[in-house]
Amino acid sequence: MANNATAQGPAQRLDAIDLLRGLVMVVMLLDHTRDYVHEGGYWSDPLDPATSNPLLYATRWITHLCAPTFVLLAGASTGIQALRGVSRPDLTRFLWTRGLWLVFLELTVVRTLVWFNWNLSMLAQLQVIWAIGCSMLVLSVLIRLPMRVVGGIGLCLVGGHNLLDLVQVPTWHGPEAATPTFLQVLWMVMHQGGSFPVGTWPAPVVWAMYPVLPWLGLMAVGYAFAGILALEPARCRRALLGLGLGMLASFFVLRLGHFYGDPIAWSQQATTTQTIMSFLNVQKYGPSLQYVLVTLAPGMLLLAWLQGRPLRHGVARALVTFGRVPMFFYLLQWATAHVAGIVVSLCLGKEVLGYFLNGVQLYVMNPKPDMGGPLWMVYVCWALGTLLLYLPCRWYAGVKARRKDLVILRYL
Repeated sequence: MANNATAQGPAQRLDAIDLLRGLVMVVMLLDHTRDYVHEGGYWSDPLDPATSNPLLYATRWITHLCAPTFVLLAGASTGIQALRGVSRPDLTRFLWTRGLWLVFLELTVVRTLVWFNWNLSMLAQLQVIWAIGCSMLVLSVLIRLPMRVVGGIGLCLVGGHNLLDLVQVPTWHGPEAATPTFLQVLWMVMHQGGSFPVGTWPAPVVWAMYPVLPWLGLMAVGYAFAGILALEPARCRRALLGLGLGMLASFFVLRLGHFYGDPIAWSQQATTTQTIMSFLNVQKYGPSLQYVLVTLAPGMLLLAWLQGRPLRHGVARALVTFGRVPMFFYLLQWATAHVAGIVVSLCLGKEVLGYFLNGVQLYVMNPKPDMGGPLWMVYVCWALGTLLLYLPCRWYAGVKARRKDLVILRYL
């Protein structure tokens, strides 16, 4: 009977997982809409207490919830497949092929949708799809180990990788900077993050936004997290509630003491609001332990609340639909946000050339192009973009549900 509960538990709670995934994807669209639509979205730091305002800060900060939840649930989906009896060879083959596919998408399709540009001065911007793809390649080997061991390895990486912050290498900051060595590049790709030219300048530039090690750790944790999702509802709810509250408590202890888990120190500011901004401004690139704790906790609490609740109507079903087609939504939302920025700038009589240039081209432009509009336009475009994406996502979710014989649909 216990084994039955374990096998069936994940299937009974897939809607809750899809709802959480769909929610963070819609929030991700807000972040990318802000990037393209908000004036100064390319140039200013919305998390700088000295120059930001509460609404702009909150608009950016809430989107921190997206990447760690997305990666954790990607690992959990793999764990659920293992618990449902998918053979190890089949699961290994899927992880290996999907990992390579995601890396390919990052270097080709995603790059095109982000920049609307194929000038190779910016060769690649290694973002979350890259990180998930690389993590799946490693996870295809790790799943030969017991689930608890994989989870332990993940916890060590998530909790311990900030010890490596003691080693910092210089990143590339323009034509006058020295070209990093191979070992420095490897360190950026695996842990530190940063930019580097592939060769001597002028050479194509790569920006490693999502270094692999911490995200690999989070995916491995997600793989073992499937075991919690497999518990019967009452036990699962208690475990998730404990995890969420424990993460929040751990974050506040680490943050207040500032003795481990994030390289960005918070400080007393001119106002209480700015001090709170400083306190919550934790490092995403790559994700610090404190960042992971404070951004995953809300998802744990939401999943706990969703246990046993019907998700049959309204907004909940729409979010479940988005969560069932994550890669399809991810690709479409880049194009949606990018086009929204162009339309807003055209309507305001501003420049649109910047929307067709890559990061290196924008970096060297002087003066910077005048693009985008006020923050309220970001929210209008976000709402319209979400509505616009619902119909194609609902259609594709239906296709995936009806055509389970088409294996290729598992890759998009």
